[in-house]
Amino acid sequence: MISLVIPAFNEAGNIEVLVQEALDLLPDDLLGEVIVVDDCSTDDGVARLRALSAREPRLRVLRHAVNAGQSASVRSGVAAARYPLIATLDGDGQNPPGDIPALVAAYDPAGPQLVGGVRAKRRDTWSKRTASRLANALRRRILHDDCPDTGCGLKVFERDRHLALPFFHGQHRYLPALFRAYGAATAYVPIGDRPRQHGTSKYTNWRRGLQGVPDLMGVRWLVMRARPVGAQEVS
Repeated sequence: MISLVIPAFNEAGNIEVLVQEALDLLPDDLLGEVIVVDDCSTDDGVARLRALSAREPRLRVLRHAVNAGQSASVRSGVAAARYPLIATLDGDGQNPPGDIPALVAAYDPAGPQLVGGVRAKRRDTWSKRTASRLANALRRRILHDDCPDTGCGLKVFERDRHLALPFFHGQHRYLPALFRAYGAATAYVPIGDRPRQHGTSKYTNWRRGLQGVPDLMGVRWLVMRARPVGAQEVS
């Protein structure tokens, strides 16, 4: 069973449809709960989700008191999750929930403990796709994480391993590198990608670039300093 965590900020036109799609498509013996973490949105998305949760007991809606960013939303959802295996989706609806079972099938407690989606045919603009390819290439060169698409929001990973990682704003973009640095194996599965139906992206190439450089250097430092250590009780 999985907990599906969906961070959302001003996605009223997308989030309700996405949640309902996940509830309809994912098997009952796989989907334990859906947790939507609203990052202090100013639209009516929370009201729509509350109405849906009244009919669907598997849906839980959390709301931040202040806008804290996507990484904080993911962490809030993971911390609140009731199941040991987590799946994440972006709240814009571009990640197909129907691809989650393929990632779960690739997961193994012995490794890989994180399985990421790789968008085979991205539906973003040319400039965004180009910027993403360059950023992914730079990140792989510096972090050696072997992740072809760290920006894909569809991931499956172990709850406890995620909560044990050092947390910082922007962490969600570097989960593969951090999981590997702290002793976990990773794998990647091709998934679909859909155009955004409503609203606009919360990230621009310029904003990603400004945030990405200090984050990348900080994660490089964390990776270099990480020492995954296991301890066993002795009698």
